[in-house]
Amino acid sequence: MKAKELRDRTDEALKELEKTLQADIFQARFKNFTNRLNDTASIIRTRRDLARVKTILTQRARAAAEGK
Repeated sequence: MKAKELRDRTDEALKELEKTLQADIFQARFKNFTNRLNDTASIIRTRRDLARVKTILTQRARAAAEGK
């Protein structure tokens, strides 16, 4: 996912995406542990996407706090 695509989403959509990505990471790590995961790079990609989402949410929260 690109950061530009994520910035176009609402806060609620980003929070929902954050939960989904966390679940995806858990499932991928579990599959990797049980040797059922073919694409191990998917874990890294998902972690980076999650970091992007969290970064955008943090930036928006700080901007809202400074605006008060």
